[in-house]
Amino acid sequence: MNGKTGFIIMCMALTAQVFAQDIKLPEPQKTGGMPLMEALNARQTQRTFSAKPLSEQQLANLLWAAFGINRPDGKRTAPSARNMQEIQIYAALPSGLYLYQAKSNTLERILAQDIRAQTGKQPFVKTAPVTLIFVSDYDRMKNQSEFYSAVDTGYISQNVYLFCASEKLHTVVLGSVDKEALQAAMKLTPNQHIILTQPVGYPPEAAAQ
Repeated sequence: MNGKTGFIIMCMALTAQVFAQDIKLPEPQKTGGMPLMEALNARQTQRTFSAKPLSEQQLANLLWAAFGINRPDGKRTAPSARNMQEIQIYAALPSGLYLYQAKSNTLERILAQDIRAQTGKQPFVKTAPVTLIFVSDYDRMKNQSEFYSAVDTGYISQNVYLFCASEKLHTVVLGSVDKEALQAAMKLTPNQHIILTQPVGYPPEAAAQ
């Protein structure tokens, strides 16, 4: 093996290692769950969480419900003004920060650090096993009003609420966030803007189960 060949093999190995840190999610389960009217009746804000992790299947179902692809033309489970699809969902997990890629049904690893403590000013953000961070990519907005980002985030957040009601999970939307510090921690571009965050997890009693 000459030096050039060895270098190429080393680069390939490092590349494989980086991609291996991404999470390929299982196919989301698109049937079952609580009937809609029952989920609406059960929908509520809860600010207490167990540290018990969600399974990869639960993450896949949660993210698909939030803003996954539900039609062959690539449109999503939540409305998007002029189909701009400007809202990106990041997931802060104990193992790092990930970007949800709906087309590949993958969590793309962005950071190896656990940044959950920076996703809100309340102490429970350190405990919730996952916090969704809704980021608007202004480069996708085609000079439209920033108002659309808030509205589109609201649709997605409500999908999360209804999913959590169906799955008996706790969730809360947070606007009390040091967005500048979180944006720096996430290494976002100047045209990426944090709208809201949303922790999701089991109720505290689940820790004993």
